[in-house]
Amino acid sequence: MAEPQFEDLLLTVDEVARVMRVSNMTVYRLIKSGQMAAIRVGKNYRIRRRDVERYLSDRAVRVEGGP
Repeated sequence: MAEPQFEDLLLTVDEVARVMRVSNMTVYRLIKSGQMAAIRVGKNYRIRRRDVERYLSDRAVRVEGGP
């Protein structure tokens, strides 16, 4: 069996929460609202690494100017 690609790695809700530095409940809310894609595995969710990266990059703020 081929090794999964890095961006296709499945993360747990806890792992995503730690990466984003938010609570598990925040991740669950993002999933339930459809803002973050997730895969249901039994009673648990798994989130593709690329979907976490997409979510974060879509919300990145670019600051212009400076001192």
